Amino acid sequence: MDTFMDSNWYFLRYLSPRYDQGPFRPDLARIWTPVDQYTGGAEHAVMHLLYARFFWKVMRDLGLVEGDEPFKRLFNQGQILGPDGQRMSKSRGNVVAPDEQVVRYGADTFRCYLMFIGPWDEGGPFRLDGISGIERWLNRVWNIVRGEPIFDADAGVSARDLRRLTHKTIRRVTEDMEGYRWNTGIAALMEMTNGLYAARDAGAIDRDAWEEAVRSLLLMMAPLAPHIAEELWSRKGYAYSIHQQAWPGWDAELAREEEVTLVVQVDGKVRDRIQVPAGIDEATAKETAMASPNVSKYLEGRQARRVIYVPGKLVNIVLQ
Repeated sequence: MDTFMDSNWYFLRYLSPRYDQGPFRPDLARIWTPVDQYTGGAEHAVMHLLYARFFWKVMRDLGLVEGDEPFKRLFNQGQILGPDGQRMSKSRGNVVAPDEQVVRYGADTFRCYLMFIGPWDEGGPFRLDGISGIERWLNRVWNIVRGEPIFDADAGVSARDLRRLTHKTIRRVTEDMEGYRWNTGIAALMEMTNGLYAARDAGAIDRDAWEEAVRSLLLMMAPLAPHIAEELWSRKGYAYSIHQQAWPGWDAELAREEEVTLVVQVDGKVRDRIQVPAGIDEATAKETAMASPNVSKYLEGRQARRVIYVPGKLVNIVLQ
């Protein structure tokens, strides 16, 4: 009953578990359904989702719910492989219980390690090779947040650089969160942590810029490392709880990339990668690409039949 009956409408009953005038409160169902995001393994599409959609359509015909579908979007996570290289499952007996790693490294470290393995929709083999890197990063976050740099209200240049780092990271992590790219989101936070260390070691720092950076770092970490983020948030004296705070926003001008990498191809083959200003115009981009020493040697004695430009990304020189 719990597997093939209750699991097909549990998301409706959860809205009002103590409601006794019907299966669920209709007003709450109108607010909270259809479900915005459904996540699960690929096998759910031919098992649970099929049955859940059937239940929903019956309830729709009975006038209990509105709309034709219970879920707006499906996103399948990848499969984690066990030590034997096979899909990790209870039936195969190759499941690795996390208890030992949680005791040794802490729940937050293990959580972040699992998210850092690779793209969430691809999965991958379960190995503990990289968990020490996650542990070092979280220890560095702890030290940088608990430490106190030298503050100077006149540190104008460092303030601009620090605020630019903060807002660029907020933009990147926000986009990664919305795209379920946990691994690249953590990578961005690692880069920000390194940037905070570099700013602190470079000399005096503007207090407001530093506090904005630390506060934003903790807010972005909260969904990933909830316990450490909450503890550091509390020790900073911020209002309880970090998990009740709004997600940080970013300033578009500060978050704008100053430079981009322009890939230069000759007849479809990559010949160079050059750094150019983010707002470079087409004519200048083409001229810069063709002037590159790594590219110009392929152009000697030959005419360009066509030069294709993809703004901020690519110049492809097609020779005659």
